Amino acid sequence: MSEPMNLNKFRKAKARAEKPVRAAQNAVKFGRNKAQKRLQKTLNAAQVQHLDQHKRDP
Repeated sequence: MSEPMNLNKFRKAKARAEKPVRAAQNAVKFGRNKAQKRLQKTLNAAQVQHLDQHKRDP
């Protein structure tokens, strides 16, 4: 007879197989990767700094 299947191993293997699919769906849904978010944050900080440097004191 064959060995009984370990259900925990089966469940974890299934979750591992579904993870890349779920990641691809989220990438499409939310749209930006980590590098793009970091670039936008840097550009925003540069804009804020530029505006702060050009403020006039009343």
